[in-house]
This record gives sequence, C-alpha cells and structure tokens, in this order.
Amino acid sequence: MTRPPLLACLILGGLLAACQPRPEPAASAPAPAPSPAREPEARLPEGPDMAPQPVPLDERPCRETLSETASARLVQRCIAVSPATRPPCNAANPCDLVQGEIDRSCAMWTRDGETPPKECQG
Repeated sequence: MTRPPLLACLILGGLLAACQPRPEPAASAPAPAPSPAREPEARLPEGPDMAPQPVPLDERPCRETLSETASARLVQRCIAVSPATRPPCNAANPCDLVQGEIDRSCAMWTRDGETPPKECQG
C-alpha cells in the first residue's frame, strides 16, 4: 500500500509550507498604516519613568527598533500573558510579532471568560 507514505509526504509538505518566511513586501507598495482599532492595544507597558510608545511595524529585531529596556519590558509582558509553550516572546523577533502575541493572548483570556492578567490591562 502506498497511502501511508503518501499521506506522510502530504503532511510534511504542508508543515514545511507553513514554516516558510513571510514574503517581503514590494518596494513600490507603501507601508500599510496601522489600523486605528489596534492603536490602543499597540502600546508598550508604562514604566515609572517611561511614557508609552506605539509598537513599531518593522521587520528588524525589537531590541534594534526600540531601546533594550523597552524591548525587555515588551518581552516580559508577552511571557506573562501567553499560554503558548513556545511563544514568540523574544527581543530578537520584530516588535509587532511580540505585540501580536500579547493581543492574541489577552483576547483568549477575555474570550474564555477568565480574568486576564494585569499585563493585559495596559
């Protein structure tokens, strides 16, 4: 029978396709503006001496886009709210990816009727 190896190849092919990097946007296309609905959620947590900043939409590592301190705060907030076993909460990832995990996780807490952590109240 050839079905089990064929099925395994199809599954492996699907997994590999899902792991491909995102395509680079066209150079002539203008960068999409962040939606106003995301603006309140897309804020870094405030520290006692730091004002909130919008999370930049940039493909560079978060620690390069923001200061080391601000990216570390964003990563800590991500780790605190994410239920994922391997979340993208890392300063080497783009800031919008880390913020997206925070937004997704906080929405899950609310959707499930549980009280979200204080890091979702930012």
